[in-house]
Amino acid sequence: MRAFLTGLAFLAAAAILAGIGFMLLPLLVLMGLLLRFLLVCVFVIGGIWLLGKLIIFIWGKLNQQNNSRSHEN
Repeated sequence: MRAFLTGLAFLAAAAILAGIGFMLLPLLVLMGLLLRFLLVCVFVIGGIWLLGKLIIFIWGKLNQQNNSRSHEN
């Protein structure tokens, strides 16, 4: 009888945990979509920032070359 009650308690606990997991599934899906959206935003902002840094770097190098040419004459 004791083994039966132990097995029944285990099955009840497993069923409760499975039910909680099933009810949390929409929340986990929503959190996954939110995380994906945030990562896309971070990558887009980072890409725009890196593009700006590259443009400023190239612009500085071009101006540096133009200044060195004008000082030669």
